[in-house]
Amino acid sequence: MTEWEMVVGLEVHCELATATKLFCACPNAFGDEPNTNVCPVCLGLPGSLPVLNRHAVELAMRVGLALHCSVEPSIFHRKNYFYPDMPKDYQISQYDEPLNVGGRLDLPDGTRVGVTRAHLEEDTGKTTHVGGGGGRIHGADHSLVDYNRAGVPLVEIVSEPDIRSAEQAKAYVNELRAILVAIGASDARMEEGSLRIDANVSMRRAGAEVYGTRAEIKNLNSVRSLGRALEYEVRRQVGRLEAGEAVVQETRHWNEDEGRTSSMRSKEEAYDYRYFPEPDLVALAPSAEWLAGVRAVLPVLPSERRVDLARVAGVAETDAAVAAVVQQGLDGLVTAAVGAGADGRLALNRAANELAHATPPDAGAFAKVLRMEADGRLTATQAKGVLAELVSAGGDPEAIAAAKGFEALEGDVVAGAVDAAIAAHPGEWERYAGGEAKLAGFFVGKVMAATAGKADGKAVTALLRERLAGR
Repeated sequence: MTEWEMVVGLEVHCELATATKLFCACPNAFGDEPNTNVCPVCLGLPGSLPVLNRHAVELAMRVGLALHCSVEPSIFHRKNYFYPDMPKDYQISQYDEPLNVGGRLDLPDGTRVGVTRAHLEEDTGKTTHVGGGGGRIHGADHSLVDYNRAGVPLVEIVSEPDIRSAEQAKAYVNELRAILVAIGASDARMEEGSLRIDANVSMRRAGAEVYGTRAEIKNLNSVRSLGRALEYEVRRQVGRLEAGEAVVQETRHWNEDEGRTSSMRSKEEAYDYRYFPEPDLVALAPSAEWLAGVRAVLPVLPSERRVDLARVAGVAETDAAVAAVVQQGLDGLVTAAVGAGADGRLALNRAANELAHATPPDAGAFAKVLRMEADGRLTATQAKGVLAELVSAGGDPEAIAAAKGFEALEGDVVAGAVDAAIAAHPGEWERYAGGEAKLAGFFVGKVMAATAGKADGKAVTALLRERLAGR
């Protein structure tokens, strides 16, 4: 596969967090009884006229500014195609004059992905195919359509084809989700369909400048599915190319259960949609004052928070723990703990690994646990146990440690346990001395067992090295 290069561009569809739909006053609410949040406008009934939602425009402008786009005067178009969940048989979207153009998104590893555009459009309804296999129309007994989602405001964010691996694609979506949530534009819940991904992928020979023929994979609803679909599509396309066959430009469906893509239809071009300006809506031209007001409410973005956190913790901005802590919203906790005397690196690691998906503890209590660990009053294992208790029930770290019987062992007790483990396992010791470094874990485990988990693993490892140097 080193002879080939993956080229990926992503189209991310993000439902905006408005109270009502894009062109009418129907509620924008997930999970309501089907076909209850509808009216003549979003059902496309004759004589109904759309009225643009101002808040949706403001949220779309937030998205553009957060992605370093230029916010431009724009117009709406009708995108014509038929599908049962399209009540008007066309979608009101933006075509050649979108709201946001020419931006970028910087990934935690320093990679920069260009953003072509981020335009406003209305969502479609939802079709559910009943019976058959895989939830697809082929083989289904019948289909049901829910128009509650029809007319919900969307921003479609189209990247440049700058992504070169499945891991980069997943990092792009994770970073984009973090931005959308941070600026309040969307809840970005992929499990509810408020964030959906289409991936355009092609292959070319390494070093080639011309792009290969692309396939579009539709409606990927998780970051994991995105990664798996791209990896499968790479294998499929390279297999065809190396067999002397052509890759066909088409739209493909991802089957999560089977772990493969399958052909849906030939890929449409812009002329297939017969775009023309929406005659019922005026041009959208945000004033400088309106744009400045939107810019003023933007919060500190995840990329800036990573810079600040890395400085506080004394690590590189590309450190994986930095990205994890910011993504979990724990950077404020780490910063406060460091301010209270905790070690930055230790605070970062404990937050990333022990507090993920948990209700964060009080910053002062968190800092106290870290200081107890750094001072040797708690081992790493004991500190994790105290943190777990803090998260679940709260309390004072010293009282929790005392209740659990956690106390630091004297150095000679740990040294004695190390010597006893070496004496009891001479064969393993000789192999360790001969270069089998992984056996250090074996001896650490024996010492931990002998001391009821109270020994400090780092201290045990250091003593093993001392004993090895003194042979």
